[in-house]
Amino acid sequence: MKRVALLLLALLAGCAGVEPAPRPLYRDPVLDGAADVALVFNRGLKRWEMFYTNRRATLRLDDPKDVSWVHATPIGIATTRDGNHWQAAGEASFPAECTGPTLWAPEIQDFDGVYHLWLTIVPGVHKSWTGERRIEHLTSTDLRSWTCAGRVELGSSKVIDASVIRAPQGGWRMWFKDEQGGSKLKMADSPDLKTWTVRGPVSPLPGEGPTVFRFAGKWWLVADLWKGLLVMRSDDALNWEEQPTRLLADIGQHATDRAKGQHPGVTVVDGRAYLFYFTHQGGEPEAQTDDRWHQRTVIQVAEMKLQDGWLAVDRNAPPPDLRPAFRGH
Repeated sequence: MKRVALLLLALLAGCAGVEPAPRPLYRDPVLDGAADVALVFNRGLKRWEMFYTNRRATLRLDDPKDVSWVHATPIGIATTRDGNHWQAAGEASFPAECTGPTLWAPEIQDFDGVYHLWLTIVPGVHKSWTGERRIEHLTSTDLRSWTCAGRVELGSSKVIDASVIRAPQGGWRMWFKDEQGGSKLKMADSPDLKTWTVRGPVSPLPGEGPTVFRFAGKWWLVADLWKGLLVMRSDDALNWEEQPTRLLADIGQHATDRAKGQHPGVTVVDGRAYLFYFTHQGGEPEAQTDDRWHQRTVIQVAEMKLQDGWLAVDRNAPPPDLRPAFRGH
């Protein structure tokens, strides 16, 4: 009996040490439009950083169909010392010669001691979903000063949302959305991060915001279908099998999370997969009196786990404690 009591006390002590991340994990204090998150470990400053599209969500336009507020968007940076608490750190600065006023969907990878950024560029500011979209490659050694490394030629003038890995067969592999090609998610390979060969769609479904990662012995692709997140798995990051269920398709039960989860970003640390996504705020009480409140977006986090060989997320459970994985080193 005494042994059982001691075990119970140990379990309670362990639970007392857990601190769930806040909900939302992060809200931009200036424009309130944080979306499209990419996490990266800043080796120089020994801390994790979050790069994100910062929509101009507080902008009030006369025409409710005017989408200028999702144009002229900077890339915001947030930093953390413990993983659970994030602070705004201003806007990223990029060379004008390869970027523009509208910046979307940063994708950052650390390859061989160099940070590589793939950034969606929309020239100009548009009131509707029109205009060219392209993906630019930039590099940096400190995540602050960036050098243009070339436009990614993918055979279309409307491509967005890159996700890049080192391919298991050699070279590099990219997934992206081709809006000229029926908004399909396509794949391309490169031997040198300069020239790319498009292989074609990985799914017949239209979608955006793909993220590809290695977890639990498989390659996984998670993408935004605007009605929940598509999940696909693969042994070789080339041939894919679709999960029969979607993630985050239902509305969450908690404040700030009462909307579909969108544009996923996944970071795997110490064998655990953390899903970062954004939610619109149209389901919050403020939206009852503010007809622009739905423009606002916040960043949420949940842990993905294996269930019968597929990925599952319980968004209504307490958010994971990110401190063990994301505190500075």
